[in-house]
Amino acid sequence: MPVLRNRFLTGSILMLALLFLAGCTTVPKPAVGARFVEREVVSDGVRHRYQVFVPAASKTGKLPVILFLHGSGERGSDNKIQLDAGLGPYVRRHMEDFPALVVFPQVEENGEWMGANVDMALAAMEAATREFNGDPQRTYLTGLSMGGYGTWETALKAPNRFAALVPICGAVLAPAGGRALYVTEVADAPDPYAALASRLKHVPVWIFHGAKDDVVLPYDDRKTFAALKAAGADAQYTEFPDENHNSWDATYRHDAMWKWLFAQRKD
Repeated sequence: MPVLRNRFLTGSILMLALLFLAGCTTVPKPAVGARFVEREVVSDGVRHRYQVFVPAASKTGKLPVILFLHGSGERGSDNKIQLDAGLGPYVRRHMEDFPALVVFPQVEENGEWMGANVDMALAAMEAATREFNGDPQRTYLTGLSMGGYGTWETALKAPNRFAALVPICGAVLAPAGGRALYVTEVADAPDPYAALASRLKHVPVWIFHGAKDDVVLPYDDRKTFAALKAAGADAQYTEFPDENHNSWDATYRHDAMWKWLFAQRKD
């Protein structure tokens, strides 16, 4: 009996010590690493899948949000290839320190960034913002080629939603000899560039294009930039002298662009 009593007392003292230490010590929760996740959203009665990049957990509060609109080569329904060009590869290379939530919707085959697809992209962005603690005051819009057109289209559809725009190798009117791709919100205006500028002059924008682009010629972006400046907008234009249509890799490698973008905040 004395042996059992001693063992019981020893065990009780050990348990009390452990409880005391547990009460005095904060056990940190394991950090959640950066990752891509698949999500769905219903827009106009149709279910759409999209991807979200979620950065590593941080204590900085709400996350900046980027809505990325892919080009025509990434259209489809697999919910994967919209990550293969532009911002997706850049984020993959910088997963551990990329600081923003990124939403990657996908347009179906033969679709364009207009009408119901713009509604879908905005719905996906809002759903991801709610789920992952995104910051509505630091929400940005960027896209390439067809998605460059889509950047203007989406910004005109939601002119007070974004803190800044980064359209890449896009345009307002259809490319010469190309398909009927244009910004529907202003294409029928007497001066589409002035119409766009008057509606978006309050949104900071940095336009990028390749000087040797023979798919979407840079002259349209030059006109858009001139109209924005004439309207008093906070607008910048960078034309890479040696780039053809793929000016998106150079854009997303441009450190000054990221510094500028994340400094923008809606009042």
